[in-house]
Amino acid sequence: MEFVLGIIAISTFGWLANNWIRAKHGYALEDEWGGKTRRADSREAEALKAENRALHEKLDAMQDRMVVLEKIVTDRGYSLADEIEALRRSPATSDNGTPLTFGNKEKA
Repeated sequence: MEFVLGIIAISTFGWLANNWIRAKHGYALEDEWGGKTRRADSREAEALKAENRALHEKLDAMQDRMVVLEKIVTDRGYSLADEIEALRRSPATSDNGTPLTFGNKEKA
């Protein structure tokens, strides 16, 4: 009986010592099922959080731009070219009475 308890104690002590040494040197820790668990470094975690925040802000900005582009395409996107052509064919005055050739130095 003492032999079995001794082997269990030595195995447990060895496992604890192994994990302590690995943690001290920054290696991944071994859990009780043989899997590995990485140690969270606070500087690395803060850098990742900052990068994550920046990427979320960039994604939000891109989503806002996407909404504007979708409105342009779905609301008036296909009739926009027709409106531009209609303006080109219209008389040489704008709606407020200012001639479109205002910058020209021609006298009538």
